Amino acid sequence: MQHQHVQRKVLRTICPDAKGLIAKITNICYKHQLNIVQNNEFVDHRTGRFFMRTELEGIFNDTTLLQDLDDALPQGSIRELHSAGRRRIVVLVTKEAHCLGDLLMKSAYGGLDVEIAAVIGNHETLKVLVERFDIPFQLVSHEGLTREEHDRQMIEQIDQYQPDYVVLAKYMRVLTPGFVQHYPNQIINIHHSFLPAFIGARPYHQAYERGVKIIGATAHYVNDSLDEGPIIMQDVINVDHTYAAEDMMRAGRDVEKNVLSRALYLVLTQRVFVYGNRTVIL
Repeated sequence: MQHQHVQRKVLRTICPDAKGLIAKITNICYKHQLNIVQNNEFVDHRTGRFFMRTELEGIFNDTTLLQDLDDALPQGSIRELHSAGRRRIVVLVTKEAHCLGDLLMKSAYGGLDVEIAAVIGNHETLKVLVERFDIPFQLVSHEGLTREEHDRQMIEQIDQYQPDYVVLAKYMRVLTPGFVQHYPNQIINIHHSFLPAFIGARPYHQAYERGVKIIGATAHYVNDSLDEGPIIMQDVINVDHTYAAEDMMRAGRDVEKNVLSRALYLVLTQRVFVYGNRTVIL
C-alpha cells in the first residue's frame, strides 16, 4: 500500500433496518481492504430505519465500493461516501460579533477544521474584524431591494466560493424559500431558545420581564419553516433574579457561540444525519 494513495473517507448509510446490516457493510469494507477507524450505528425503532457512520482509511475505488453496497443493502437505502477532513463555509452576518468572532478564532487556531472562504454581511459593521483574519468580507446591502432581489444577490456572492455549508452567525434576515432550496441541508442557523415564548424584538428583555430561570440556544438546519428546521445542538444555562436584562443577554451570547461551534463541529465531521425534520448524530 503506497502511503501517498491512502485516504480517509466517511461512509454514511441510512436504510430500512434488517438483520446483519453491520456485518454486511463491514465485510464489504474488508473486501476492499479498507481499515475501519471508527464505526457508530443507531436503529430508530419507531421508523424502522438504520443509521451508520463508518470512518475508513485506505485506497478507495468509490464506484465499486458503492456498487457493492447497493447490491448488499435493502431497497430504499441511501449511502454517501465523502472525504474526511476540512470543509469550506461562507458565514453570513449582520451586526453582532460574538458568534462570528468565535468562528474566526477557532478557524485560525485549530479549534475547528474549517476554511472560512468569506464572510458576507448586509451591513459593514463587522468588516474590520473579518479583515484582521485575512478573510474576504463582502457587503450585500438590502437597502432598496425586495427580499427576493437581495437573496438573489447573496446567492451570486456565496456561489463564487462554492462552500460546503452556509452558516448564519446572527444573520438577522428572513430567508426566502428560493434561497433555502438553493442550499438544501447546507444552511446552519443559531438563535436563542426563547421561541416560541418570546417572539420578535428584544427577546432577552422580554425574558427578564417574565423572570425566566434558564437561557438557551438552538443550532439547526434551515428549512422553509422559519426557525423550525432539524435541530443539531441545544444547550441551556441557569440564571436567577440577580441577572439584569443586559446580564441575560451577555450570558445568552456565550451560549449561542458555544452551541453554534459545537453544532458546526458535528456537521463538519459528517456526524449529523437529517431524516425528516429530525437529526441523528453519530
